[in-house]
Amino acid sequence: MEDDAPVIYGLEFQARALTAQTAETDAIRFLVGTQSLKFDNQIHIIDFDDENNIINKNVLLHQAGEIWHIGASPADKAVLTTCYNKSESHCFLLSLAPFTASLFIMFLSPSDSRVVSCAAVWRMPSDWETGSHESPDDSAHNPQALELLCRLDDSTHGNAACVLWEPMGDGKRVISLADNHALLWDLQESSTQATASSTASLEGKGQLKFTSGKWSPHHNCSQLATANDTAIRGWDLRTMSQIYCIENAHGLLVRDLDFNPNRQYYLASCGDDCKVKFWDVRNVQEPVKTLEEHSHWVWSVRYNHSHDQLVLTASSDSRLILSNMVSISSEPFGHLVDDEELSEGEDNHQDDKSKEPLKDSVVSTYEEHEDSVYAAEWSSADPWLFASLSYDGRLVINRVPRALKYRILL
Repeated sequence: MEDDAPVIYGLEFQARALTAQTAETDAIRFLVGTQSLKFDNQIHIIDFDDENNIINKNVLLHQAGEIWHIGASPADKAVLTTCYNKSESHCFLLSLAPFTASLFIMFLSPSDSRVVSCAAVWRMPSDWETGSHESPDDSAHNPQALELLCRLDDSTHGNAACVLWEPMGDGKRVISLADNHALLWDLQESSTQATASSTASLEGKGQLKFTSGKWSPHHNCSQLATANDTAIRGWDLRTMSQIYCIENAHGLLVRDLDFNPNRQYYLASCGDDCKVKFWDVRNVQEPVKTLEEHSHWVWSVRYNHSHDQLVLTASSDSRLILSNMVSISSEPFGHLVDDEELSEGEDNHQDDKSKEPLKDSVVSTYEEHEDSVYAAEWSSADPWLFASLSYDGRLVINRVPRALKYRILL
């Protein structure tokens, strides 16, 4: 089989939630959450065997509801968070007493039922990893259920949009975004208890709601970026106060955010205006760079964890695009430089063509999906491998082209 050929896995149900298993740095593993209204939802644990180019799976039950967001603990492979929808129906009893002595009929009132978005911390069964590949279909036919550790629900703060783990943390702090509130939670007693230690709120006209967020790995993990409507905001988690705001960052709704892992002030965003933008949060008047390669809403943007010039974007145009944004990376001249060296380099080597920054380009456009691609994630174990997920339940695993890989390494 060709080394760069994609590997495709099909889920039985629709899906839009995907994450790499962050705490797993040896095996290539992804977690996928399903969206089914009729059947019990599932977490699919996808192991990719790089040597044989095959996928092994485990399936766990997530009976709480359809999964809209999933996050993996950075410290414990068996712990994860989900945001999920559940329906709360209100019923009433109709008595037929005039006609029969003791007959009652229960009616569900559609007008009174409502969908609530919740968040929770879960643990996989203790034996989920042992013997998992002896019979690949066993876990699908007789799946075990996730163990509920604690809920991150606070009815006073509204519907949960996503849960963010502290980057590179010990797995004891998470942030949940619910309606217009950002809540910082401390997890105790092996994540079985959650205490909201501090909160921040969006204030302004109308019904403001967070759509997504990203916890910065820089500044001792003390900063958070959030998106609401067309705006991007930065928060200091020590004071839970706003530190910057990019009004009208996109022409339409902002869908996703990601921080450059090597350049502390650089942030990527994407949205319903079909654009991907890169920002220096020290100067938010204009984006540093804008990509317009997609033809529909862009749902996901992800920096490579090791080589920040590599950026993945996923869109409901059914395409996944890998871009080489080398000019705004930490290696614009082919080697690692910091911001000070970069400014000196631009001053001192303008006439030296060998020192000119390399040009940005689209590396590959991946078209294995036939439905909206809602998520893309880099592997936490292999920096050259990534997965994408479309709504029809198709998971595709791809690699960075070998020619580019060797050019970056050599």
